Amino acid sequence: MRRCTTWLVRHRGFVIILCLLLMIPSVLGMAATKTKYDLLYYLPGDLETIQGQDILLEDFGKGAFSLLVTEGMTASEQAEMEEGLKTIPHVDTVLGYASLLKGALPPEILPEDIRSVFQRGECMLTAVFFDDSSSSEETMEAIQAIRKAAGEQCYVSGMSAIVTDIKEMVEEQETSYVGIAVLLCAVVLMLTMDSFLLPLLFLCCVGVSVLWNMGTNYFLGEISYITGAVAAVLQLAVTLDYSIFLWHSYKEQKALISDKDEAMAEAIHLTFTSIVGSSLTTVAGFVSLCFMSFTLGRDLGIVMSKGVVLGVLGTVTLLPCVIRALDGAIEKTSHRPLLPNLDGIGRFVVRHYKVLCVLLVLIAVPAFYGYSDVPVYYDMSQAVPQDIPSVTATRKLEDEFGTANMHLVLVDADMAQADVRDMAEEMAQVDGVKYVMCLDSLLCSDIPESFLTEDILSVVKSDRYQLIMVSSAYVTSSDEVNAQIDALHAILKRYDEGGMLIGEAPCTKDLITCTDRDFTIVSLISILAIFLIIALVQKSLSLPVLLVAVIELAIAANLCLPHYFHQEMSFVGPILISTIQLGATVDYAILLTTRYKQHRLSGQDKQQAVHDAVASAAQSILVSGLGFFAATYGVGLYSNVEIISSMCRLMARGALLSVAVVFFLLPAVLMLFDKLIVHTTFDMKAVRQAEKA
Repeated sequence: MRRCTTWLVRHRGFVIILCLLLMIPSVLGMAATKTKYDLLYYLPGDLETIQGQDILLEDFGKGAFSLLVTEGMTASEQAEMEEGLKTIPHVDTVLGYASLLKGALPPEILPEDIRSVFQRGECMLTAVFFDDSSSSEETMEAIQAIRKAAGEQCYVSGMSAIVTDIKEMVEEQETSYVGIAVLLCAVVLMLTMDSFLLPLLFLCCVGVSVLWNMGTNYFLGEISYITGAVAAVLQLAVTLDYSIFLWHSYKEQKALISDKDEAMAEAIHLTFTSIVGSSLTTVAGFVSLCFMSFTLGRDLGIVMSKGVVLGVLGTVTLLPCVIRALDGAIEKTSHRPLLPNLDGIGRFVVRHYKVLCVLLVLIAVPAFYGYSDVPVYYDMSQAVPQDIPSVTATRKLEDEFGTANMHLVLVDADMAQADVRDMAEEMAQVDGVKYVMCLDSLLCSDIPESFLTEDILSVVKSDRYQLIMVSSAYVTSSDEVNAQIDALHAILKRYDEGGMLIGEAPCTKDLITCTDRDFTIVSLISILAIFLIIALVQKSLSLPVLLVAVIELAIAANLCLPHYFHQEMSFVGPILISTIQLGATVDYAILLTTRYKQHRLSGQDKQQAVHDAVASAAQSILVSGLGFFAATYGVGLYSNVEIISSMCRLMARGALLSVAVVFFLLPAVLMLFDKLIVHTTFDMKAVRQAEKA
């Protein structure tokens, strides 16, 4: 190891050039990596709703669909618009009264119940089916083309429209996220480090490892927009510590070794040894996300685990070479750190540790109660500003036609039309169902099948299946729509055991079931994995329990606040934050505990050991926590995509809460359970023997 580190430092020019050259394929790989904007895409493939979506695409050639509300158009203008929409690439079928009647007959020929589906006052409704999935590039391009062609009189609703708007917002802001995180981190580091130039070097080197990480996502094929938006910010937040560790180690070695190259080589060796254990807990937190059945977790987990590993690699290769190359400039820009003296925290804790232990219990009860009942939402329209076109269109659809959702039912093509009619009539009686439309609905309206165009027939019937459209007045993910889906599903299975109920609301109902299970599984796996890592690193049976419990209290305190302030958050928030905060900030607890053990082994009693541990570790913990806070909080304030904004704000708040808990409650716990720790930690045998003597 020392031979390798010595070679690195002495050939620093070559190492720097090689690392910078690796940025070229990284940038190309990042540009070639596709981004997914539809979170329902990450549902397990074995769900009936997902299989039904595949069948819709295979048998009917239709993936996504949108409902268009037009206002103030004449019948001829409506017919002209619908014909124009058919020419847009990737628009498969346009279904409206003008298309239905071929524009040759007035709408009055339709019975009132059918005409009311397509026309309410001055507003007309048109269903547009696309030949690809809701989040494909082709569908989103078609949505934009429809908006341009139809003009301001047309409101385009549906998941594809929401996904298109999210894509535009994220692409506009994504570069700003990184810029804000870097700027705020630079400010924090310049105030807390001992050089003005050093923070810029840290951030540049971390930036290179971020590019390596984002470029290697090319081998994954595609990533979610959430991963793409927060991965760089999160990697900066969780790996910046390693740069600080290297610098502090280098300064210590310079005081002991006159040759700076040898001092840096030794610093690399010591830093690598110390941050491997630290990075393992962070990686374990991200790897646990890969066990989610909702594969967004695997997407973020793989990217961030890879990011931590590459962050460590950049810290022990590129950064030491850059520091040695610019050693003189760093010394010229040095200054006194502006951090206050934190020794008082240790004295306060030692004097009042019993009161702090009582406070811990008093905080734990409401924190874990609120943590167990975090209010979440699943409707993607709540994750975006309410004045964007897709949300405005959804409200227009609800106001004018009373339709908040459109379910699609697939039944056997050979099912008797009498059974189809009976099933449709039963479904129409379910609470919240506005209407049920199928081929039979049209044929029973005195319109001969020969009068319907091939486009219309292709919408409702294929060789294997026939399609029924069910309009719902209930919004996605509400208790009412979920009960409605259960009722419709029960009716469907009585008539056709192989029938399928699909659409945005049924998929979202499956999403609720999946993520509820995932939250429990991922939390248990992350706790168990980190517990084992701490047990091995600390050689203790009691310390893993105490350290994980203390950080879990910080997580509970973070996630309980939405419960008490009645603030809903995105469903991905609790799952991701519970693992990210544990994996990223348990290092604070490990650092302080390691210092406590060192002082106990040196012969100090528990009071002095805890005091000195806090005094020696406080600055590193505070700088790390403030860096994490700075990297995420600014993005949380800036982003108007609520999922990204709330996640970043939760991570920022979680970093500060973890710092506070480690500063005040963990030392009190170490003092309270000192005897237990000494007798259950294998490498504290000397302390046990000294106490017996």
